Amino acid sequence: MRTKGIRDQKVKVITLGCSKNLVDSENIISQLRANDIDTVHEGESDCDVAIINTCGFIDLAKEESVNTILEYVELKKEGLVDKVYVTGCLSHRYKEDLERDIPEVDAYFGTMELPGLLHKFEVDYRHELIGERVITTEPHFAYLKISEGCNRTCSFCAIPLMRGKHQSKTIEDLIREAENLAKMGVKELVLIAQELTYYGLDIYKKRALPQLLDALAEVEGVEWIRLHYAYPSKFPLEILDAIQNNPKVCKYLDIPLQHATNSVLKAMKRQITKEETEELLREIRNRVPDITIRTTILVGFPGETDDDFEELVDFVRQQQFDRLGVFMYSHEEDTSAYELEDDVPHEVKLERMNYLMDVQREISLAKNQDKVGRKLKVLIDRKEGEYYYGRTEFDSPEVDNEVLISSDHYVRVGDFVEVEIFDALDYDLLAEPVVPKANIEL
Repeated sequence: MRTKGIRDQKVKVITLGCSKNLVDSENIISQLRANDIDTVHEGESDCDVAIINTCGFIDLAKEESVNTILEYVELKKEGLVDKVYVTGCLSHRYKEDLERDIPEVDAYFGTMELPGLLHKFEVDYRHELIGERVITTEPHFAYLKISEGCNRTCSFCAIPLMRGKHQSKTIEDLIREAENLAKMGVKELVLIAQELTYYGLDIYKKRALPQLLDALAEVEGVEWIRLHYAYPSKFPLEILDAIQNNPKVCKYLDIPLQHATNSVLKAMKRQITKEETEELLREIRNRVPDITIRTTILVGFPGETDDDFEELVDFVRQQQFDRLGVFMYSHEEDTSAYELEDDVPHEVKLERMNYLMDVQREISLAKNQDKVGRKLKVLIDRKEGEYYYGRTEFDSPEVDNEVLISSDHYVRVGDFVEVEIFDALDYDLLAEPVVPKANIEL
């Protein structure tokens, strides 16, 4: 394949992993496009240069990342791709191993090495673009990464190895970014971080998430602000006041609990007990009565017994979480849990995950059935087949329930619509738009 000049190359960015990785990819695309380099995000198959933004969190994610690298290396061997660059968490964590095992990749970069990646295209990092980025989500919502890294020491988690210590962005930079996103048509901001509740401690010497929420609520055009990934230990309760009192902040909280038995929580180094967790959940629901709580659970941690799992299932049944994700433990090198014996067989982990999801499916169906007959505000995400798909303020994009509206009705993607729920499925709702009654003069 004939190598093209830098400005003639078509670049494709492939994103694997979480929404934080997606924001990183959006910044890569923005920097390259600002330097007149034709850059796309996934989708289109042909390209001259592939940039693979990898995930290295758990075994399945690492496997997907390696397989994707190998796929593009094969395209390079066939002459269909000129160069392959790899960045992101897997590359950061296993750079030397990858360089040895897959030397066909032209260069590997860590999570903090965007300037080095840009130099491969003979361009410099443009600091004036901070706060400005292309979005690859639907144009009416975007992720807003408020901090990087994590100071927590959970024994199973490799994130600090790949993302470093907690670093907050300033409120000023985040407001500028939010204003730019709003000018592009973004109506919903999904705030993401590895640990939201730490926001501001490093630069303001205090937890400043409530102040950030107040400032973001003043951004014209933004109507929903959603919170993801709040750590339960020493949870700052003033965040609940911001959720309850600020109409733009969705009554929604993603608070990963991971487990519910004291022995497992201690081994996980979660710095919280089951009793403290239960008290926190009571306080959240008391202060924000109609809040939706999303959590994640990790099954199969070393030493998790049948009794531990039964106690965990009872906890999930008692708490009736609105949204729940379940993951199997992955034995990760260089974490403190790696020193423990990975003694729960894979098939047992899988059985426990599936059982817990079956429990949650019943809970979700019952909660959805309670919504039949209610009128709710819905943001329309897309049209697909015979339905429009939307979300309430109680549902985060890409991971939560959806509201289905027959395409026989006319609604616009990106608009807020009032609907009435007429049927419920395990994880979705069926609705029709509420048609305003005409004013009739007597």
